[in-house]
Amino acid sequence: MFVGHYSVSFAARARGFAIPLWVLFIAVQLLDVVWAPLVLLGVEKVRIVPGITASNPLDLYYMPYTHSLVAAFLWSVAAFVAYRLAVPNAGRTAPFVIGVAVFSHWVLDLIVHRPDLPIYDDAAKVGLGLWNYPVAAFGVESLLLFGGMWLYLARYSMRVISIVLFGLIMLAIQAYVFFGPPPASDNAAALTALAAYAIFAAVIRLLERRSHDVAAPAC
Repeated sequence: MFVGHYSVSFAARARGFAIPLWVLFIAVQLLDVVWAPLVLLGVEKVRIVPGITASNPLDLYYMPYTHSLVAAFLWSVAAFVAYRLAVPNAGRTAPFVIGVAVFSHWVLDLIVHRPDLPIYDDAAKVGLGLWNYPVAAFGVESLLLFGGMWLYLARYSMRVISIVLFGLIMLAIQAYVFFGPPPASDNAAALTALAAYAIFAAVIRLLERRSHDVAAPAC
């Protein structure tokens, strides 16, 4: 899953939780944000195997520290604690929402990944394999992304065109990932992913700041 993860960010803001969208954008991708440097350091492993799934050439054969079920839960707890410490006036709900947003990454990945998501350590790997059906996988990503955006724009109507255009650009990038050439190397895949997450967070921060729709912290 790639752009579909951001549906959780938009849905959370649509519910009125006073968490900036850029923070939620990082939260829903936190497992991958940590995964990329670990790949670059050689701690977690990935190799490019064209055809391993019909829409994603990444053989994610070793990622126990970020994408096991146990690790995802621990990263969610860490994000909960970090947000509560970093934003002490955020109230009781916001840190919990951050934790849920982080954990949502594993849940959505479960739908699309081949059985390469460990339950614990590097064992008992699961995955429903939607990536083997590119059209269906792309459709699910699209529905999730624009479903979340629709909920968000129903509450915050300013800059509709900008948000929708941003969504279309995100979807175009998703299409390139699915149907374009494979990455040149494992490090190239990690660096590209990290750059995409940073750019998406920066763009949504700019768009939300301009729309003046960040409310006061909720209790």
